[in-house]
Amino acid sequence: MINRLFRAKNPLILGVDIGAHTVKAILLSQHGEHYKVEALAIEPMIKGSMTDREIQDIEAVGTVIAKIRKKIPKNIKFAAAAVSGSTVITKVIFMDASLSDDELASQIEVEADSLIPYPLSEVSMDFEKQDLNPNDPSKVNVLLSAARTESVQSRVSALDAGNFATKVVDVESYCLSRAAELCFHQLPPDAHEKLIAVVDIGATMTLMSILEGGKTHYTRDQMFGGEQYTRSIISYYGKTYEEAEQAKVSNDLPPTYTFEVLAPFQTMILQQVRRGIQMYLTTSGRESIDYLIISGGTALIEGIDKLLTEELGIHTIVANPFQQMEVGPAVDRQQLTQLAPQLMVACGLAMRSFSTWHI
Repeated sequence: MINRLFRAKNPLILGVDIGAHTVKAILLSQHGEHYKVEALAIEPMIKGSMTDREIQDIEAVGTVIAKIRKKIPKNIKFAAAAVSGSTVITKVIFMDASLSDDELASQIEVEADSLIPYPLSEVSMDFEKQDLNPNDPSKVNVLLSAARTESVQSRVSALDAGNFATKVVDVESYCLSRAAELCFHQLPPDAHEKLIAVVDIGATMTLMSILEGGKTHYTRDQMFGGEQYTRSIISYYGKTYEEAEQAKVSNDLPPTYTFEVLAPFQTMILQQVRRGIQMYLTTSGRESIDYLIISGGTALIEGIDKLLTEELGIHTIVANPFQQMEVGPAVDRQQLTQLAPQLMVACGLAMRSFSTWHI
């Protein structure tokens, strides 16, 4: 039956981004139209616990989340996590506009066999009503999201092992879209009406969301990330994985690094972003993207926004969703600013505290 893990309620929810190499958590409060960062926590992931965005060792991930738990106010009981990758499906379907949510749920269950390429017994689904279909006002666009129940349940179990109750299981691309709207102040004033691509390049996964007028038109997940950059450093300079990661942060690399490692990886990023945008333009019939927001750990590579602007001809910024937020006394603003591009998914999850929409 339709899974209701996607619904959010009133209590503050900790956004927990369970990544390949780190677990990142953000807690937000809302005051009028403004957000405040109440807590930030980040912990390294135990090696081998995650593969291709799937949890391999729930107990190990739970141990890491338990460390996060100690850094979060004790009164925060609920958390949200997200799924991504090949086991997640999102699509817009057209349903009778007169149907209630319960009637929609029943109808979707009837038609789900033809919509989802997995056995329904293995899938968790949810949906959200959107606008009336412009071509047929008797129909409403409905965003359907489905994920393998195993992927959803592994995150629920890991949060439970870390002493959090799961309030929401979301989809990473939609978390990215939600947080991206907090970055619009970094763009020209017309950003809300323009076509914007948001690209989050994590350690192993690249997420892309296309937004216009506050709505997500397109999402895409691609197995590509900063780990390839790290492995190039390991290969060229004989470092361990930990040494390579530290060298990236401290810039402690030979002078030849720029053309041996950095330039080839920048070219790979450019190719991935260009290909993703072109796929959207081809399928949508649109001519161009107006603005580009990049995030994830790879967005911290110096000059990557300038490179993309020059090569793609698209005004590009590095995301900082917290730039205009108040910061609580327990949060180190300098650390928050440094990590901001990596915290987009966690931020989008934390924003579920204040929304009642499904996806």
